[in-house]
Amino acid sequence: MNSNIYKAHFALLGANLIYGANYIIAKGIMPEKINPNAFVFIRLACCVILFWTIKFFFVKENVERKDFLRLILCGLLGAAANMLFFFHGINLTSPVDASIIMTVTPVIVLIFSFFILKERITKNKLIGITIAGIGAVFLIIYGSKATGTSSFIGNLFVFLNATSYGLYLVIAKTLMKKYNAITVISWMFLFGLIFVAPLTITDFINTNFEAFTVNTYLVIGYVVLFTTFLAYLFNVYALNHVMPSVTSSYIYLQPVISFIMVSIYAYVLMQDAYAQDIDLVKILSCIMVIIGVYIISKPTKKLT
Repeated sequence: MNSNIYKAHFALLGANLIYGANYIIAKGIMPEKINPNAFVFIRLACCVILFWTIKFFFVKENVERKDFLRLILCGLLGAAANMLFFFHGINLTSPVDASIIMTVTPVIVLIFSFFILKERITKNKLIGITIAGIGAVFLIIYGSKATGTSSFIGNLFVFLNATSYGLYLVIAKTLMKKYNAITVISWMFLFGLIFVAPLTITDFINTNFEAFTVNTYLVIGYVVLFTTFLAYLFNVYALNHVMPSVTSSYIYLQPVISFIMVSIYAYVLMQDAYAQDIDLVKILSCIMVIIGVYIISKPTKKLT
């Protein structure tokens, strides 16, 4: 294993540690300090500035006019809908629930790939979809009955977030082959900001920035710089050195990190709201989703 492979695995580890911690970190300031809509506006506006700065100085590439429709769809699904559903979802539900539900993204990608890209679904993949789907749907429904910070509506929003992001990945697949990834993501965030601005600008303007503490700014900075900017760059670097199946397998770390973070908040920092967020049902749902995704991503044995 050469040094680039090691670096790729460290990059994937770093990205998924960031994602796993993000569930509880982002939730920590909503809605007391900032409305989810205002948070989405800040995240997208900052990311537009960051990625377009990189594109301006390092990626001199034009986009053909015929590809703008797909870029607009990427902005709608991968930025606007994805972030609105995520922030409203995590605002309402448990970080543990959200991290488990998000692991069904590879399943959603496979389903959309079947209908849009005409990729074949094998028997094993069908079994995996069924197992993971049952685990995710059961957890979404369980959110209306669970104690702690779980929520049916919040879980449903997170699932819609995973769905919109999965569809974005399928649509962006051909664009990523044609253009530099920075080009695609720059346009995606720009169109995403255009879509969400009419829905979020009022909440952003009405945000009481005087009430922000140092912690509030640190959380916003974490979400913008780490969860969006650095984590994306880590994933792009890793994809240049390892197979996509390896990249997707690291998503299993996110519920683990979320479980650990929630446990720290509940039993070390003594925040009672999180004390009941981990139970047997959620652990079993998590296991079902992981098993399902593992079956889907397991390579098919070739006959000799």
